[in-house]
Amino acid sequence: MTAVPTTAARWVALLRGVNVNGITIRSADLGELFRTLGFADVRTVLASGNVVFTAGDADVRTLRTRIETGLRDRFGYDAWIVLVAHDDLAGIVDGYPFPPDEDTHAYVVFCSDTGARDELLAAPTSDVERTAPGAGVVYWACPRGSSTDTAFAKTAGRARFKASTTTRNSTTLRKLL
Repeated sequence: MTAVPTTAARWVALLRGVNVNGITIRSADLGELFRTLGFADVRTVLASGNVVFTAGDADVRTLRTRIETGLRDRFGYDAWIVLVAHDDLAGIVDGYPFPPDEDTHAYVVFCSDTGARDELLAAPTSDVERTAPGAGVVYWACPRGSSTDTAFAKTAGRARFKASTTTRNSTTLRKLL
């Protein structure tokens, strides 16, 4: 899903569980942390833990560890993120396989672990939702207002996926481009 850059590269950090379940991080504080960690061109998007930034020539594992450690140290919670190369994000958004429908929400489940992605793709779905594979992601369509109630949602919400997945709707993803 993410390329290993050889020079400065643009990244998107998708934080899991921010501003829900008692974990509150203001966007200004989140941006400040990323700048303190030495990243440039930092931009936070919405209040749900989305950061676009430029990093030097570190690989994805090193960046992920550095950011998760910084989040844990600064904000005192068990932080997990998924990193996506910014150049890859447009292709992920454009690759959404289901036609637009005003009664349906378009989601992308980002997976930092191939095993988690494969397990989610094998998960049961109800007759009102659809899933499909993508590069490092699972595309998911479900009826508006039911994103926590469907069969797939219940599987994706399991603790087993907490450290390796996060979900964003297509509207949020377009704002990250």
